[in-house]
Amino acid sequence: MNPEARIQDSEFNGFSQFERDGFQIIKSLAEPGACDQFSAELTPLFEQQQQSAKSKIGGVRNLLRSHARVSQFARSAKLLSVLQPFAGAAVFPVRAIFFDKNPEANWRVPWHQDLAIAVAGRNETPGFTGWSIKDDALHVHPPREILEGMLTLRLHLDDCDASNGALKVISGSHRHGKLGPDHIAQWTAGNKAVVCELSRGDALLMRPLLLHASSPAEKPRHRRVLHIEYAAHELPNGLKWLDC
Repeated sequence: MNPEARIQDSEFNGFSQFERDGFQIIKSLAEPGACDQFSAELTPLFEQQQQSAKSKIGGVRNLLRSHARVSQFARSAKLLSVLQPFAGAAVFPVRAIFFDKNPEANWRVPWHQDLAIAVAGRNETPGFTGWSIKDDALHVHPPREILEGMLTLRLHLDDCDASNGALKVISGSHRHGKLGPDHIAQWTAGNKAVVCELSRGDALLMRPLLLHASSPAEKPRHRRVLHIEYAAHELPNGLKWLDC
């Protein structure tokens, strides 16, 4: 097993470093009161889903459509102005998901890239493959270029460290396109994993193609995250983002 480095935001404080590494910690993006409101409103939805779902892995999806507070936060001018320099262009939210790793839902997530996007309808388009349905929403794997233009914001609603399933990433892996199983194994065997420890209100900004994973919590407690995906461009050939 490779050694893992733990980082603080001060070690990654430039846009050029974000492009190099594929991730950036933003300290105190949200006030404690806002985090508490999100937790109070979204945690019951997650618990209800877990009671009815066969699998205890997953999250509450489609929140840009179903939850006004999430939609308002994701589209706020203040937040978009923070994200634009990292994207190199104006961005807009296309999906929001709430996760809560806790003693009853303490899952392991293997090393992977986020390759699927949610769309409003199926329209066969070159480079778009792997059509599927997840939580009643249509998903597809777009070309590399689409994913390279996207950003993911993970707002932490609780303190998160290595003991309760903090996300691990492989720095720089996002710059090598879509990786198959063999290449993922090579990357994880030959590179140091970085454990992203954040405090409540901090956010992790990352590229979808960045290799990431998380282990089951050693000391299970709430690790609630509001996960918001952003795009800089509309989709081709009449395809539409689901939540735009």
